[in-house]
Amino acid sequence: MRKITLGLLGAAAAVAMMPATAQAECGEITITEMNWASAAVVTGVSAFILEQGYGCSVTVVPSSTIPAMASVAETGEPDILTEVWVNSAPTYPGLEAEGRIVTLANVLSDGGVESWWIPDYLAEAHPELTTMDGILANPDLVGGMFHNCPDGWGCRTINDNLVQAWDLEGNAIEVFNHGSGETLATSIAAAYADEAPWFGYYWAPTSVLGRFPMVRVDMGPYVEDVHRCNTTADCATPGRSAYPTSTVVTAVTTTLAEREPEVAEFMGNVSFSNALMGGLLAWQEANDASVEEVAVYFLTTQQDIWGTWLSEDAASNLGALLQ
Repeated sequence: MRKITLGLLGAAAAVAMMPATAQAECGEITITEMNWASAAVVTGVSAFILEQGYGCSVTVVPSSTIPAMASVAETGEPDILTEVWVNSAPTYPGLEAEGRIVTLANVLSDGGVESWWIPDYLAEAHPELTTMDGILANPDLVGGMFHNCPDGWGCRTINDNLVQAWDLEGNAIEVFNHGSGETLATSIAAAYADEAPWFGYYWAPTSVLGRFPMVRVDMGPYVEDVHRCNTTADCATPGRSAYPTSTVVTAVTTTLAEREPEVAEFMGNVSFSNALMGGLLAWQEANDASVEEVAVYFLTTQQDIWGTWLSEDAASNLGALLQ
């Protein structure tokens, strides 16, 4: 598969060097690559299809939720926002209401799951740790530490408020703010290697939760008003609320939707189930594959899915490349 993937990447590079008239007409497009694995795959697949199927000139913009929203508000770019977890993006509804952005699709068709978790071996040994009351009563059993999101992630703001609401530090639980998604994931792998305590935030779909079974901690009911306040950095009254199942969308600026309607139509069709995305992420990790290689792997194994996303011309262009 690696040889096939590299061969197709070479063929794609050759197609990219063809005269513009030989490909579908499309202008310059900017698209986010949020800094977590599933979002990178969505962007990789979308960018590949936009370039090779629609003839677009695509610039990938590394970002994360809050900076991407701020950039759209201030500059009107990037054109395409992939895998936006709406519940972690407090400015998103306002941008949509103002007509700055248009929601196109639920890019994770069955939603995203966010929570605080412990490893399954810890839950089996100490069932009381499956609730927040049990954790607060036994901080030593979770190692006296909470693993928090990196700065700039939407979940960081929410977690910072939840940390106050549950008074973790007052209950002898230190908050460790990870510097990147990679170190957060590595901390779970390291805990599993030693069957050590671990308590913190994570989300699905991810290869990490596929490899390392985790148990969601019961954080009580989801309370909409409380969660809404928790999404803001200046929340005056942080409160206790579970994370809701997140609506995860692709959006585009209204400018892009008007300028490139065919691109908007395509992006409105791009959607992955959690099971499909988890499988792609597991393949990526097992094969130490790049995002580009995952995109080609998906294209060569799941044509029945992505084939329904495309215009007739784009399908023809990609069909010629993949033959």
